[in-house]
Amino acid sequence: MNARVKAFAPHWGSRLAWVAALVYVVFAASTLQVSWERVQQGGPQAVKLLSRMWPPNMAPDKLDLISSGMLESLQIAVIASFVGVVLSLPLGLMAARNLAPSLFATAARVAIALCRSFHPVIVSILFVKAVGFGALAGVLALIVSSMGFVGKLFAEVLEELDEKQVEAVRATGAGFLAVLIMGVMPQVYARFIGLAAYQFDSNLRNSTMVGIVGGGGIGAALFTAYQRFDYDVVMTILVLTIALIMLSEALSMGLKRVFR
Repeated sequence: MNARVKAFAPHWGSRLAWVAALVYVVFAASTLQVSWERVQQGGPQAVKLLSRMWPPNMAPDKLDLISSGMLESLQIAVIASFVGVVLSLPLGLMAARNLAPSLFATAARVAIALCRSFHPVIVSILFVKAVGFGALAGVLALIVSSMGFVGKLFAEVLEELDEKQVEAVRATGAGFLAVLIMGVMPQVYARFIGLAAYQFDSNLRNSTMVGIVGGGGIGAALFTAYQRFDYDVVMTILVLTIALIMLSEALSMGLKRVFR
């Protein structure tokens, strides 16, 4: 008689991996002094800070300064997203192993890895040292970040496309450019629009962070308000930033529906 086989046999390797991960999390938390007692001690300080931030400061002079910073952040995000996405197109094509030779794919993936290796704030600091304070450093940092993110995901989308349609176009004697236009882009166009929309949202958020280290935009005003303890101005900047990102999210969703 055959031994009874369990329908869902336990995967001990996976269980051991989860246990090891849990043990390491506990160890890391103890090493970094992460504890619930510290959270409880910080509660009253957080309440005090929030009480000083409310209500937001809507004075005309403050709103003029904030609006100019918000406009600059928006311009940084738009320029960085456009240039970064455009540069990500050839980079993603070169990184796709099913479309590019192995040598080109390896070189492109190394370039993408370099672009993704550092946070935009770190890259912004480097560009601030190179080109000075201002929006240019923020734009360059976010372009590098966009190339790393969109280039990697676009290459993965290309590697998952239906090879039959590509081979059908090649069978007609079409060249490489015609294959891309007729066999590749129709399959990945909607996904690429989604990636571009998401990257714009990300750049809009990151434009605030790069401004803190001198990359232009509303981040400079936010950092100055923190230094001056103008927490009501900080709240105004945060509220307007959230409103701008939510508006961007709504526009992105509409754009995805149009090109779906």
